[in-house]
Amino acid sequence: MRVLVISDIHSNITALEAVLDAALPYDTVWCLGDLVGYGPDPNECIELVRSLPDLLCLIGNHDQAALDMIPLSRFNRDAGEVAAWTQQILTEDNKEYLRSLASKISLDQFTLAHGSPNQPVWEYILDTHSADRSFAAFNTYYCLVGHSHLPLIFYRPPDIDITAKKYIEWNRAMDLLPRMILNPGSVGQPRDRDPRASFAILDIEANTWEMKRVDYDIQQVQERILDAGLPERQAIRLAAGW
Repeated sequence: MRVLVISDIHSNITALEAVLDAALPYDTVWCLGDLVGYGPDPNECIELVRSLPDLLCLIGNHDQAALDMIPLSRFNRDAGEVAAWTQQILTEDNKEYLRSLASKISLDQFTLAHGSPNQPVWEYILDTHSADRSFAAFNTYYCLVGHSHLPLIFYRPPDIDITAKKYIEWNRAMDLLPRMILNPGSVGQPRDRDPRASFAILDIEANTWEMKRVDYDIQQVQERILDAGLPERQAIRLAAGW
């Protein structure tokens, strides 16, 4: 079974559509949260994600902010401004969908969380120190996370008390080894200085993980951000991948 793993779409329908086309064929989709926030297309992104086959989807911190579940004071000024705008334009149906989402899911040998298995919505896993804490918080072989907008892989063999960061080999199916924390990067707002949308293909039968990138029309999204009256910084950052 081929699983498309995506995260941090952030209301960028153009990037999402490019990923869905580039990832074909896939049997199911696992979305690790933050469908909305930052970008201009929150309703469109939610509706497209909801239509995907055999979907598993998590709630992220920006999704919670759009539902007024967490105070906007926890965000920087730009992110809070976009969250307030998103609250106003989300349809009630899409709000109800976001409310229905879990913050953490475990199935077979996989744990899914937006941030970390310790704090599913808010904690970042950015380095081996934060990964160390997280390995103690899940019992499956693998944990898939988003939130940081960075494609990352951390590896900790079951019989060794040391965590290592693994080099990502793009466009190559990498063997999965117990135990790993894997981040597919961001669809809608990458932050690793590569503006292309990032995603992963998980092959359950082959037990492999393949990281991929795809170009999309960034200028088109930037224009919609500005037309919506959203902060210019959210448009500028898309072109540089930060």
